[in-house]
Amino acid sequence: MIKSISGALLRKMFVNGAKLLDLHKEHINALNVFPVPDGDTGTNMSLTMMASAKDLLASSSKKMDVLCNEVSRGALRGARGNSGVILSQIIKGMSAVFAQHKDITTKVFAQALTMGAAISYKAVTKPQEGTILTVVKSIAEEAKKVSKKSVDFVEFFEKVMAAGEKTLKKTPDMLPVLKKAGVVDAGGRGFLVIMKGLQNVLLGNEDTNLEFEDRFKDGWDEKYSEDAHFDYKDLGEIEFSYCTEFSIINVDKKVTDKEIDKLRDKLMTMGDSVLVIGDLSLIKVHIHTNDPGAALSSALKLGEIDKIKIDNMLEQNRVLVNTQKQDLRPYGLVTICAGDGISSIFKDLTVDFIIEGGQTMNPSAESIAKACDRILAQDIFVFPNNKNIILAAEQARILSRRNLHIVPTKTIPQGLAAVLAFNPEESVEENLENMTKAMGATKTGLVTYAVRNTQTDKFKLKEGDIIGLDNKDIVTKGKEVGKVTSALIDKMMDKDIGNISLYFGNNVEECDAEKVAEELGKKYSRCDIDIHYGGQPLYYYIVSLE
Repeated sequence: MIKSISGALLRKMFVNGAKLLDLHKEHINALNVFPVPDGDTGTNMSLTMMASAKDLLASSSKKMDVLCNEVSRGALRGARGNSGVILSQIIKGMSAVFAQHKDITTKVFAQALTMGAAISYKAVTKPQEGTILTVVKSIAEEAKKVSKKSVDFVEFFEKVMAAGEKTLKKTPDMLPVLKKAGVVDAGGRGFLVIMKGLQNVLLGNEDTNLEFEDRFKDGWDEKYSEDAHFDYKDLGEIEFSYCTEFSIINVDKKVTDKEIDKLRDKLMTMGDSVLVIGDLSLIKVHIHTNDPGAALSSALKLGEIDKIKIDNMLEQNRVLVNTQKQDLRPYGLVTICAGDGISSIFKDLTVDFIIEGGQTMNPSAESIAKACDRILAQDIFVFPNNKNIILAAEQARILSRRNLHIVPTKTIPQGLAAVLAFNPEESVEENLENMTKAMGATKTGLVTYAVRNTQTDKFKLKEGDIIGLDNKDIVTKGKEVGKVTSALIDKMMDKDIGNISLYFGNNVEECDAEKVAEELGKKYSRCDIDIHYGGQPLYYYIVSLE
C-alpha cells in the first residue's frame, strides 16, 4: 500500500510520464483531427512534457515546492501547440497544490487534479467539451470521490484511470469531427498516457508497451470492424492557416494583468484557439490566425517577442493527405454478412471491413461507400453476399472515393469462395475472373422455417414448418432441423461435390451440428465435411457444397 508521495518520488513519476508520452506520441498524432487535422498533438504534448522533465532532472532539490516550481515553469517555457499550452496549465494547477505539501496523499492529489482542470478551463477562451479538458475534469471528479474512501494510491490510480478511459471513449459523441473520423480525442489520450506513466512508477511497472482502443465502432455498419480510418481531406476546411506561437519576455513595467486580458480579447478577433497564459514575468501566446504579423505587432506593445514559431497548417494537412495517398495499398476487401461467427471467418480470411447485413437488413449504398472509404487501398473488392444488396453495392461505386469492384456474390458460401480465390499478387481483372469461377462452383442451401401458412407448387406449408431451400426454391420440409438439413443436402448432391460445409446459427447447438455432420459422413464418405459456428439469425444452417 502506498499512502504518500514524496518529492523524490514525484520527480520520478513526472519524468516517467514524459518518457512514456514521447514513446507513444505518433499514436496520438494519428488521432489528431481537432481543432485542425495537422497531426501534431502528440509531438506538441511530448515537447511540453520533456521540457518540464528536463528542468526537473536539472534540479538537485528534493523539496516539494522547488520541484513543483521546476515542473510548472518548464512546462510553460516548453509549451508547444494548442494541446501543449493547455497541458502546461493543467500541470500549473497541479503543481500549485502539490507545492503546499511536504508529502502528497490521495486527497491532495485529487485537489491537484481539480485545480489543474479549473485552470486549464480558464485558460481556454472557448472551452470545448470532448477534448483533453473533459477528460481531465472527469478524472478530477473521480479522484475526489475515491480519495474520500481510499488512502492507497494503487487503488486510487486504478479507479481514476478507469474513469478517464470511460470518458475518453465518449469524446466522439461530444465532438462531431471525432465521430466522423472514427477516433477518440488525441489530447485526452495524451493526458491518460502521462497519467499511466505516473501510475507505472507507483506500481514498479517498467513495461512501456501500451495497447489502445482509440478507433471506435460507430453504428451497425461498423460493428465488426477492427479498425477505422479517416481521410484528412474529409474533415472540414481549415479556416485559419497559421498556427502562431511566441513568448513575451521582459514585459514592460507599466503592463498590468488588465493589459494581458486586453491582448487576449484582441487576438480573439484575429483567429481562434487563442491562449494567452503566464504572468508579468513570462507570457505565452498561441493563436490560429491568417495574419501572424498582426498578432505579433499587438504583442510587441507589452514587451519583447521571443521563441516565435509559425506553422502553415494548410501545408501540414497537405503533407498528411499526400502521405496517406502514398500509403494506399493495392487492394482492400469489404464483405456484407450477418452473424458473429460468419464475420469471424471473413476476418480470418483477411477481409478489411465487415458490414452487418443480409436477408432482412440491407445496408444502403451510402453505408457501403462509407465503409470502403475507410480502407486505405486503391482498389476494393465488395462482396454483397445477397442478391438484394448487389444493386446498392453498384450504386456505392458512384458515391465512394475508392475504386470499387463489385463481385456479385448472392450467398455467404459464394462470398467465402470468392474471398478464398483472392490473390494479392494478381491483377484486378485476374482476381475478378478467379472469384467469378469460384462462386460459380459453389452450391448454397439454407435451412429455416415458414413464417406463415402458405401453398407452393410442391408443398403446403404451416407456420413453423422447417424448410430447406437450394437458394432458389423450397425443396424439402419437415419438423426436425437435422432431418431437413440432411434431406436438403441429398437434393443438392451430385457426383462432383467433394466438400460439405455447415454453418450453424439461429439457436442451433454445436452438438446438434456434429450429429448432422456424423450422419452425412456415413452417407457421403467421399466428401470432406466441416462444421463452423456462423451465429447467423433466421437460418438454422447455411450449407455450402463444393
